[in-house]
This record gives sequence, structure tokens and C-alpha cells, in this order.
Amino acid sequence: MQRLGLIGGTGLDHWSEPLKTHALSGVYGEPSAPLAEYQVGAMRVFFLPRHGKNHTIPPHAVNYQANIDAFRQMQVEGIIAVNAVGGISSHHAPGTLTVPDQLIDYTWGRGHSFSMTAADSLQHVEFADPFTGRVRSALIKAAIAAKVNVTDGGCIGVSQGPRLETAAEVRRFKQDGCDMVGMTSMPEAGLAREAGLDYAGLCINANWAAGLGHEAVSMEAIDAVLKIAMVKVRKVLFALFKELCDAD
Repeated sequence: MQRLGLIGGTGLDHWSEPLKTHALSGVYGEPSAPLAEYQVGAMRVFFLPRHGKNHTIPPHAVNYQANIDAFRQMQVEGIIAVNAVGGISSHHAPGTLTVPDQLIDYTWGRGHSFSMTAADSLQHVEFADPFTGRVRSALIKAAIAAKVNVTDGGCIGVSQGPRLETAAEVRRFKQDGCDMVGMTSMPEAGLAREAGLDYAGLCINANWAAGLGHEAVSMEAIDAVLKIAMVKVRKVLFALFKELCDAD
């Protein structure tokens, strides 16, 4: 793979010093931040902090269309998206990592498609498997190579945010078949599919979802889990970069 996109969420707002940055704009406006370009072997990696440089953009207000369009402008072949989520199923405990294979979208009012008006080219993209392809396969291999335990598969329920969910909402998500709940996988994954970009997610289970833990969910506790889990995330990502470089 020659060019890879990397989207960082909570806990992965900053990377290292880039070769250069790309301040982009397009018909959908500006992305959350300029894309930072890195050279990894023969591959170029373009990093975008989903919530902005200083984490100021809440999940429901992210310009997902502009973000994915920016990666399309940079001609990336695939995208890795890192998300912090709340665990629902027992095998998605706080501190663990998951590579999801399914999602259910509970969001509303977001720019969920590039086909929004009659003037746009109408697309009915196939979306039965929202996380699939070469990048996802490489991510699983990378976790094994890095000796980091990662759950292969799981369904994310994507809530609107920015508030956390009620216990009743989490019970509904569980009944619907969700293993985790997050706020940012949609419309991101759908837009990537419309743009023809291979898209895979790496989820950090940062807390038990509402009503499932012994204590109330707090941002302090979430941040503490993310700080530890991010060490594992970086190991997996560096192994992924090597995997994709070696495969070419």
C-alpha cells in the first residue's frame, strides 16, 4: 500500500512531528484539522485528529464529509480509524481492543452521505459488511505480530452524543445485538465506502457502558484507561505499517 489514512479519536489526538501538513478544503468545507503526512518505509501515512487539533469538536459536530473527502483528495487507498467505545458484551471489557466487523447506526442529523441533493451523483453503495478488506485483514495480522490481544469482530452501536447513553439505551443496544457503543463510526464508515476507500476500525473499550459497571461512568476513569490502552494501540499501528509495507 502506497498511501494510508489514519483517523485518531479520543486518546490519539497527537502523533509525532510530520514531514509536512496539508491544509485542505473542498466542496464540503474544511476537515477537522490539516492532515499530517509521515513517511513509513515506502508508504505515506496521513493522520487526521477527528475532533480537531485540541479536541474541541464534539462527535455530532464533526464534518465527516470533509474529513473523508480530504483523504480522497490525498488519494489514500485505505483508512484506519481509532475509536474509544463503551463495552457492552462481556468480552469487550475496559482496556481491551476490538477490530469490529459490524455496526448499527443510531445517529441523526449528520451529513451521512455524499449524495445529499438532487445535484449530487446518487450512490446506493453495498454496505452489508462495513468493515472489510485488505486493511482490516492486515490489522488483525499486525495485532498478532505485535503480541497484542485484540478481539476479532464485534458490533458497534453508534449513538448521537455528545452525552453518554442512558442505561435503558444500552439495554436496547444489547437487545439489538451491539457489543459496544461509540459515537463516531458513522457516518465515517459509510462515507469511506461511498468514496471507494478501504476502511477498518480499531476500538478501545474505555469503560463499561451505562448500567453495566459497578460505578458511574466518568471522563477521568475513561482517560486513565485510554492512557494505558494507547500503548497497545501504537504497538498495533506500527506493526500494521510494517505489514502493509512488507506486503507490497
